[in-house]
Amino acid sequence: MRPLLLLPEILLFVGGLAVLISGSFLPRRRLWVTRLAAALVLVAAIVAAAVLLAGPDGEAFDGTFRVDTATGVARMVAAFATLLVLGLASDEIAGSPRESEIYALALFATTGTVLLAGANDLLVLAPAFLLASIPIYGLIGLARTPEGAEATLKAYLMGALFGIVLLLGITVVYGVSGSTHYVDFADRLAGAAPAAVAAGVFAIVCGLMFEAGGLPAHFWVPDAAQGSTGTVAAYLTTVPKIGALIAIYRLVLALPETLNVSVLIAVLAAASMTLGNLAAYWQRDPRRLLGWSTVAQVGFLLVPVAAAGRSDLALPSLLFYLLGYTVTNVAAFAVTTALPALRDLKSYRGLGFAHPWLAAALAVALLGLVGTPPTAVFIGKVTTATAAWDGGYAWLALVVLANSLISLFYYLRWIMPTVSRGQTDTPENAPSRWAAGTAVTAAALSVALGIGAGAVWAIVGGS
Repeated sequence: MRPLLLLPEILLFVGGLAVLISGSFLPRRRLWVTRLAAALVLVAAIVAAAVLLAGPDGEAFDGTFRVDTATGVARMVAAFATLLVLGLASDEIAGSPRESEIYALALFATTGTVLLAGANDLLVLAPAFLLASIPIYGLIGLARTPEGAEATLKAYLMGALFGIVLLLGITVVYGVSGSTHYVDFADRLAGAAPAAVAAGVFAIVCGLMFEAGGLPAHFWVPDAAQGSTGTVAAYLTTVPKIGALIAIYRLVLALPETLNVSVLIAVLAAASMTLGNLAAYWQRDPRRLLGWSTVAQVGFLLVPVAAAGRSDLALPSLLFYLLGYTVTNVAAFAVTTALPALRDLKSYRGLGFAHPWLAAALAVALLGLVGTPPTAVFIGKVTTATAAWDGGYAWLALVVLANSLISLFYYLRWIMPTVSRGQTDTPENAPSRWAAGTAVTAAALSVALGIGAGAVWAIVGGS
């Protein structure tokens, strides 16, 4: 094992401890110091991840944790997404008595996310899942509202249920294979009882889908997006997906081809994107709409996972889509955080005249989630659909196209009021400075990544 192979994870976890402890001794007016410390930790983790990504692949703890392109990209994207979320916190959370706890919980959850991405053994996957999940319950509950309390309870109950399902699946797979290490699965599971293996793998995937926020563990996501603060909503609909989806990809790739698990993933992808889009169509609250949109996006992100081992485009398209989705989704939530009083789609009427830059960021984010060029998600959808086609799932590529068209309608329901004359330009609707800046920055990055997709592809493709 190369020295400091786990430096990004060490920085994130130790940084979370430092922020948590220091926040206990600082007066409320100086808790901004913990936000600065968290930002510095995230920047250091990104730099460390970039340095390790430039080097050769490696393994830690007897091969139970894999450090490769997928892990490196997950580290950088998760840390950068958390850094963007801190921009939202600069307005919304600043001065809160629980400010340092929020930053500490975010750093702990991000640590769990990157551990999920690199897990190469089921006994690493399980604690990584818990570390990524448990802080989320606390983050949602910090809203201190009836909606927040309901969302916290749903998230906790769903997390506990699917955490048990995950552990049950790990037990079954270990029971039939005698190993928890991914490198042993191809040989040992090939001759095991197919029904038992299928049940165990399905349980593990369902557990990870809680972290991803997709079907069948999606029930908590819309409530959490609506009931929590904008900062937390942006975080929980973005960062956990990065580790969970890469973890599912690694698991699928490790299993013997005779199991044909890709069919299960393809069905979950189609169901998640379809349900999420149809449910989002009727929403009036912008954050709840984005919550259901998140469920749909998990379906799109599962498409290249279904093509794992069948197409060379599978992993690069997954990593690029995760990067594009991250900045685009944060941009959309940043707009709602900048304008917290606007909790109905119609209340955005006149935004284009009152705050044109914010309206432009919203349009870029929403059209980007549809998959409109030249945004990054457009490249992500094209490459994931191509990976599905190459992998023998032409029908899934058509489902991606159909659901992208369906999503256009409910996003337009939000965009159209912004270009109409209205009453958005009032003192109580003045946008928050940091959140507005984050929205514009993230939207610009979405476009920049789409235009510079070739250079980014060379990184995520490992070339």
